[in-house]
Amino acid sequence: MTKEDVAREMRELQDFICSKLEALDGEGRFIEDKWERNEGGGGRTRIIESNALIEKGGVNFSEVYGEVTPMMKKNTEITGDSFFATGVSIVLHPNNPHVPIIHMNVRYFEMDDGKYWFGGGIDLTPHYIVPAQAGAFHRGLNVICDQYSQDFYPEFKTWADNYFFIPHRDETRGVGGIFYDHLSESESVSKEDLLNFSMALGREFPNLYAYQAELGRAKEFTQDQLNWMSLRRGRYVEFNLVHDRGTKFGLVSGGRTESILMSLPKNASWVYNNVPSEGSQEEMTMSLLKKDIDWISMG
Repeated sequence: MTKEDVAREMRELQDFICSKLEALDGEGRFIEDKWERNEGGGGRTRIIESNALIEKGGVNFSEVYGEVTPMMKKNTEITGDSFFATGVSIVLHPNNPHVPIIHMNVRYFEMDDGKYWFGGGIDLTPHYIVPAQAGAFHRGLNVICDQYSQDFYPEFKTWADNYFFIPHRDETRGVGGIFYDHLSESESVSKEDLLNFSMALGREFPNLYAYQAELGRAKEFTQDQLNWMSLRRGRYVEFNLVHDRGTKFGLVSGGRTESILMSLPKNASWVYNNVPSEGSQEEMTMSLLKKDIDWISMG
């Protein structure tokens, strides 16, 4: 299996997910923006904006390569002289505050010395946390993980709790999911297994999102709930700009800024020292933005 084979799988995954999301939204259509990277490679940025389900969403494919620059060595864990990277990244921001934000990324790196690794993750960021829905999301991830290794879900769930965390707020970004990085073949898992796992996660993404979306998309909401959604989006922006590795790698590797920042919502807000009312849904949500919650048992 070559790096070109992996890139082809990633490209096909983007097509598959975009088709499923257009059907789920019902109105919106993706607009494609092909781009080239001066240092080598390029990608396809696809953006959807709709008045139905998805206010703003992106499904990006990239296949980039070139020299490992001093800035990359300083700001990432990448070593060596040249690299190849390909992957698909997704972020969806809904119109309805009762539908969560969702993110997924699967990626592959290969260095000039032959070293390679897979990485990725998926996490759910509800504006209002409903434990039963969080439990369903985690059960779905557990099923996918167990097809490849019984160790994957518990290990990757803990990794996600630690990764999708906003330390300057001492709160998780949402209800977590799974996260993995620098995975290469071992005695128990082959390179093909790791690619198949990443593709399985990607192909299940539309179903995992559809379940969450259908539970909330028809619910009525108030202006106060829209205001709360905007505040929660602000937290999302903070994480992506300050802590997200993918954002950092894209920016220091000479990636296309518009494509890298497609993960940001159309609108977000910050209110000084906002404190939810006692006993409110907002207060309950804040109380559940913690690491190490067993969502499967709670849901």
